[in-house]
Amino acid sequence: MNLHIKNGRVIDPASGLDEVKDVFVSAGKIAAIGHVPADFVAAQIIDASGLVVTPGLVDLSARLREPGFEYKATLESELQAAMRGGVTSLVCPPDTDPVLDEAGLVEMLKQRAKMQHKANVYPLGALTVGLHGQNLTEMAALTEAGCVGFSQAEEPIVDTNVLQRALSYAATFGYTVWLRPQDAFVGKGGVAHSGPLASRLGLSGVPVMAETIAMHTLFELMRATGAKVHLCRISSAAGLELIRQAKKEGLALTCDVGIHHVHLTDTDIGYFDSNARLTPPLRSQRDRDAILAALADGTIDAICSDHTPVDDDEKALPFAEASAGATGLELLLSLTVKWADDSRGAISLAQAMAKITRDPAALVGLPCGQIKVGEAADLCVFDPTTRWAVRADALVSQGKHTPFLGYELPAVVKATIVHGRLAYSSL
Repeated sequence: MNLHIKNGRVIDPASGLDEVKDVFVSAGKIAAIGHVPADFVAAQIIDASGLVVTPGLVDLSARLREPGFEYKATLESELQAAMRGGVTSLVCPPDTDPVLDEAGLVEMLKQRAKMQHKANVYPLGALTVGLHGQNLTEMAALTEAGCVGFSQAEEPIVDTNVLQRALSYAATFGYTVWLRPQDAFVGKGGVAHSGPLASRLGLSGVPVMAETIAMHTLFELMRATGAKVHLCRISSAAGLELIRQAKKEGLALTCDVGIHHVHLTDTDIGYFDSNARLTPPLRSQRDRDAILAALADGTIDAICSDHTPVDDDEKALPFAEASAGATGLELLLSLTVKWADDSRGAISLAQAMAKITRDPAALVGLPCGQIKVGEAADLCVFDPTTRWAVRADALVSQGKHTPFLGYELPAVVKATIVHGRLAYSSL
């Protein structure tokens, strides 16, 4: 279908474009920007006056809960949530049931996702069989099946010999290993940031050194193997300083941060609000300030939603017993725009959008995150000024839990276009 998106403010961080232009879509690709192409007849016209047109969002961490956890969420519900949030491409971790450690499971997931005709799904394969941290998976077969990298999800590898072998093998074939730095023993069983608040509330703590100890070990192994590593959901000032030094050293390192940690601190736990029970835990104001500084200076490469839908029964428990996780696909855009708004001009809207479009796409090597003639028409059209209230009944995701319930946020998605098809519209 030929689409004509007219009079929108087109923001494309990849090319630096930020001005009011028309965008023309044909045969699933961007046909032209600014001037109508020859013989173009629009089957549908979208009036984007007063709206922003950007590349579709690219989310580096979205759990879709299939296979195995359909009682928490389904592919249908979460991909529909992605459409409502303007997310057209997403990376999903391998901690499903069964774990994504075999090519057939990956192929099945990709086929099921493709049948939904919504967001593009890029799975991470398990680094070790069953995520048990012992035997390496068949990385070549998993890559051929469609995996874009290899991860342990939330299961750290205890045996550093196994981790070294994994990094060596990945380096040989150019695969990227995705790891969340977390020591297997320090802070094990902790539910909140180690600090005065956790002490007052009587909650077991996860100290910052649980993150930094893991980094020290990992960086030594990276020096020895030359592996490419992506660090997931960094949470601490000390960890970011280590990353800054490692990047200056020249290690093949990238990292992301969860959108919750861009805005919240451990004080947002309040009186044991289980919606703020996250992994990694919300940390101190100093850590949050360090995250904002690292986003501004480029130390942090991308922002992700860390979308982890949790069912009501698992959240309706005392804080320490509640399952960690929060919904995020429908909030990623709004919270990123809020980050730019809160910066009082220090971060432009285009710079903020780069962290959820161009930069994550480049990090994974995906053919998206840009508005370019001849490339796939994956687009998000949103109203940057209209505000909306975050309510459980306003969320499409099967997971209704987020620490932002009750907040009023900017930016409402008006249309999501995937491969030139209007997958969602409220216009």
